[in-house]
Amino acid sequence: MRLVFIRHGDPDYQNDCLTPLGRMQAGHTATRLQSEPIDRIYASPMGRTIETASYTARLYGLEIQPLGFMHEIDWGTVPGAETVPFGGHPWTLGFRLLTECPALAGSPKWRNHPYFRDNLCLGYYDQVAAGFDAFLERFGLFRKGMLYEAKKPCEETIALFAHGGSGAVMFAHVLGLSFPFVLATMPYGVCSVSVIDFTPQHEGLVIPRLELFNDMAHLGEVKAERLHFDK
Repeated sequence: MRLVFIRHGDPDYQNDCLTPLGRMQAGHTATRLQSEPIDRIYASPMGRTIETASYTARLYGLEIQPLGFMHEIDWGTVPGAETVPFGGHPWTLGFRLLTECPALAGSPKWRNHPYFRDNLCLGYYDQVAAGFDAFLERFGLFRKGMLYEAKKPCEETIALFAHGGSGAVMFAHVLGLSFPFVLATMPYGVCSVSVIDFTPQHEGLVIPRLELFNDMAHLGEVKAERLHFDK
């Protein structure tokens, strides 16, 4: 199975939809995705993501299937905990954590640091990670330690439209990277295209391979001027 991941276009956060620039980006992205043999289209249920996906769905004549667990994550201090700095903003805290505690770059102990332990985003991380594993099971891919096992053949190409935050959780979980490390080292822009390949390599064992990341070449002059992240 191949997973084509697309972040939504330039957003109007207040109204949860795309800006005029975002709609242009979504149209260019649909044209770019014509080179992918997409069999199914999934998306976060949020408006800006569904609208982005709709351009590709019309081009392919496919329905958009919503995935509730890929809803954008939230952040802030867990009730009763000591206040998390920077409003709990994960990208800022991911950078701060790696610069203050470099040893946590590849360690699961990032979860125990107050920046994330006392942050609402940790609960969202666990929801997205568990939801994504359950989603992969639909295609015969079952979590096996840090990797996956293919229990039935699947050669489909899946398009998934989602967000900066929930997508970062997916990349961290699937690729076995720490969440702060992904937040600090793997920024990706609006309407960027990334591809993860889940082809079994040995006796059904699947080592997910990141074949493409943050491809925005198709946007040309409609590329956003900033890499902003969701709230």
